[in-house]
Amino acid sequence: MNKYWSETIKGIAPYVPGEQPRAGRLVKLNTNENPYPPSPEVLNAMKAAVTDKLRLYPDPNCSRLRETASRHYGIPAEQIFAGNGSDEILAFCFKAFFDPGDMILFPDITYNFYEVYAKLFGVSYRTVPLTESFDVPVEGFFTYNDGVILANPNAPTGKAIPLENIEALVKRNRQAVVIVDEAYIDFGGESSIGLIPKYDNLLVIRTFSKSRSLAGLRIGLAMGHSSLIEALIRVRDCINCFTVDWIAQAGAIASLEDTETFTRNIQSVIATRSRITSLLRQAGFQVVDSSTNFLLISHPKVEAGTLNDALRRQNIFVRLFPRPRIDNYLRVTIGTDEEMDILFEALLNLVHGTQLKISRIEPNSDPSLNK
Repeated sequence: MNKYWSETIKGIAPYVPGEQPRAGRLVKLNTNENPYPPSPEVLNAMKAAVTDKLRLYPDPNCSRLRETASRHYGIPAEQIFAGNGSDEILAFCFKAFFDPGDMILFPDITYNFYEVYAKLFGVSYRTVPLTESFDVPVEGFFTYNDGVILANPNAPTGKAIPLENIEALVKRNRQAVVIVDEAYIDFGGESSIGLIPKYDNLLVIRTFSKSRSLAGLRIGLAMGHSSLIEALIRVRDCINCFTVDWIAQAGAIASLEDTETFTRNIQSVIATRSRITSLLRQAGFQVVDSSTNFLLISHPKVEAGTLNDALRRQNIFVRLFPRPRIDNYLRVTIGTDEEMDILFEALLNLVHGTQLKISRIEPNSDPSLNK
């Protein structure tokens, strides 16, 4: 029954998250989750937060978390906003910075939630086509607009935007807010956080879901000029003052403080990414250069849909996007070395029709090739 639905909801196609299969033994490489567990310090901090304090509402301003993030990122605490995952923060941004009918810009191939939010909030948008090699042409954003949203590195392509290009784009759009979604920046590329003191129209969004292994906790941060942060607070307090619970705040603080586990997990993902990229290319696959914890791959002779279906029958889950220009690519999350070996052998079997063995190679030590 939809007779009670609003016209907005009737006409919108919601965001479709990656499948969360419930099968027993499987290789899950479809939702860009970190293959390594969160820091033991995070788990201990969260357990310690489970007390009778839970009868009280959490700190709506996440003061301790913002102070910890301030020390970690070198940004004043009053210029940091904490929310229930970066997706919630993105939703707040649409209400805080754009009015119905405003025209915003984002790439034609990017995180699909931008389009969903635009339609949900009645914001007009125009997409800027990526180049043939999936790079973001920043000059395409040098035209009048009421806002810009960029994922850097971009998703689902995995390609990073050079910092000088981000700065040029921010500088050319001083009339509007430029939102840089850095969900994957810890795996490669250069963060835009250092530009915040120079530009009051720049907002940088981070998530704890990817590099910090906390997708199930739902924590995100936004950093920018204090006036931008105030706008996000105003939106939040018109919807729900208490979006981040005590347990999540405790876990996020501990995550920021345990740099050793964070660094080790990042390095492991990057090393595996480099190794599997080389193996796939040697096997004839096309692999888009990645600065993230996933790869976008295709094969010149076997369609992505065929590969996807065959992998699913083996309980190996990757992501297929039925969208123009990338509908013949698979997005593959970087898992553990064991998971990637299982995937690779399955792919070899599918494209060559015979079970071939993996010849292991060492990850390339050149950081420039780990993008």
